Amino acid sequence: MKNILKTGFMALTVMALSFTACNEDDPVTPTDDSRYMQEDQMGRPAINTVFVSAGDKDDFNVTTPSKQGAAFASKFNDKLLALNPGYSTNALGLDAATFTGILATDVLTVATQGKTTFFDGANVLTGRALADDVISVELLLIFGGPEGTGNPGLTDDNVDANDKAFLNTFPYLATPH
Repeated sequence: MKNILKTGFMALTVMALSFTACNEDDPVTPTDDSRYMQEDQMGRPAINTVFVSAGDKDDFNVTTPSKQGAAFASKFNDKLLALNPGYSTNALGLDAATFTGILATDVLTVATQGKTTFFDGANVLTGRALADDVISVELLLIFGGPEGTGNPGLTDDNVDANDKAFLNTFPYLATPH
């Protein structure tokens, strides 16, 4: 499952890069931008899937990320507390309101200097490497409590590596089975 999620995420990333780089093919700015309609947002894997209700999916997916926090943070907060009624703070020291405010703005932050990682214990949301175990990190931040050790049965997806080695050259993804 994790390999499918990672492969899907990388395919979406390549597609997004392709679309943003196509301005040479379209020298005239269209007056009707319906060709470029936003369909889904998945800046951070599983966040949209877990925290956005079915009734809010379409609204969330077309909301500009800078407006998502104001529009959805309280719903994310309610969902977090429904998933983990004992939530106080997480391993980052974030209370529920602060944490869900960050989650509700569904973008993948990327540091232009330093280590690129989803979370390695010291660096947080500075990007994402292919080998980052983002699902386990998200579970740890939702269920692990202040020390990251609470609810041990809920803080790890128990998939510790990709089933095939990543390539050292572009496109970096493992070859399909």
